[in-house]
Amino acid sequence: MKPKVYFKTFGCRTNLFDSQVMMGALRDYEITENEGEADIVIVNSCTVTNGADVSVRGYINQMDKQGKKLFLTGCGAHTKGESLFGAGKIHGVFGQSEKTKINTLLSEQSRFYEIGDLNYVDDAIVEEFVGKSRAFIKIQEGCNFRCSYCIIPFVRGDARSMDEAKILEQVSRLAANGFGEFVLTGTNVGSYGQGEGRSIAELMKKMALIRGVRRIRVGSLEPIQINESFREILNEPWLERHLHIAIQHSSDAMLRLMNRRNRIGSDIELFSMLHDKGFALGTDFIVGHPGESDAIWSEAMENVRRLHLTHIHPFTYSKRDGTPSAVMKPEVNGTVAGKRMSELSALIEANNRAFRAQVNSPLEVLVESGENGRYSGYDQYFNKVVIESAEDLCGDWITLEHYEVDDDYNLAKH
Repeated sequence: MKPKVYFKTFGCRTNLFDSQVMMGALRDYEITENEGEADIVIVNSCTVTNGADVSVRGYINQMDKQGKKLFLTGCGAHTKGESLFGAGKIHGVFGQSEKTKINTLLSEQSRFYEIGDLNYVDDAIVEEFVGKSRAFIKIQEGCNFRCSYCIIPFVRGDARSMDEAKILEQVSRLAANGFGEFVLTGTNVGSYGQGEGRSIAELMKKMALIRGVRRIRVGSLEPIQINESFREILNEPWLERHLHIAIQHSSDAMLRLMNRRNRIGSDIELFSMLHDKGFALGTDFIVGHPGESDAIWSEAMENVRRLHLTHIHPFTYSKRDGTPSAVMKPEVNGTVAGKRMSELSALIEANNRAFRAQVNSPLEVLVESGENGRYSGYDQYFNKVVIESAEDLCGDWITLEHYEVDDDYNLAKH
């Protein structure tokens, strides 16, 4: 009987893709989605915040007590791998560049630390996504930005793009296997093809020509990446009607401290244009970065109200050793940061509900999960929809013209 392997994936969509690559490379092991029956647990870690590190460490301690054989990979392998390995809790640590060797690595009798390198280019092809309705396609790795708070370029390396032919081959295989929605992922997705005469917009056009491709979503884009080439595809029917554009803050004073390339005036212009075209708009936002005074916060909130945001991924600032922000003063009190986070989140939640109430086109929903007559998925605006049905709808595309707008999601009967 083959040993059973469970994958615990923390963090971003890039990690989700990497976990699927590892699953596809296993030959002598059986994958289980039941953590309890696993002999081996692969921890695909995130290190973007201190909280992420704490979550990973807590999970490893929990699995260690249960006697699981543990392996650590992902971004946390570069920052915390050595200490966790030294503590004897992990049988093996390996970097992202080593993930396709996982079948061999898991059979290593001796403990090992194989961190790999940060210059590799991923050429793995994933033909199936275990337990998923959407397919995640990694198109690039690494980041050339050096935002003052961010450790990710130091654990993912500089930006480099995957081979276009490999990407399109992967999309073709997944589409042939029944996947209709594709999510483009990477460390800095919009930098795909930079310096190589390629662009993410051109790639998406080629993807859209593949039979079976119904909807293409993009991970997080930078404002400067919504360029003329990208603007040309804004009206394409296959493009999601939700864009996540990372601005990180809405005060120019903070953006300068963060060493960001965007400025709020041009961000407001960009978001207004996309709002007028009917897009739902999301962003990342860091609250409580050093130097964020009451006056700056007040200005930031005033600007947020002009951005038409419907979705937000807010972070309370988390100090990462070795980054410029880690030594900046004055620091923001944690209670103050928490209140600011609540104020921001409440505003965007209200915006989201208002947006959903104003949508006048049918919702195109890919049903991802559910049981016992209650199913859920996401529409073209990346809003959650709950559907009550006597039929099993998992994996189906459903068009909804009639539904109720609830506080957290839309509700429909089918």
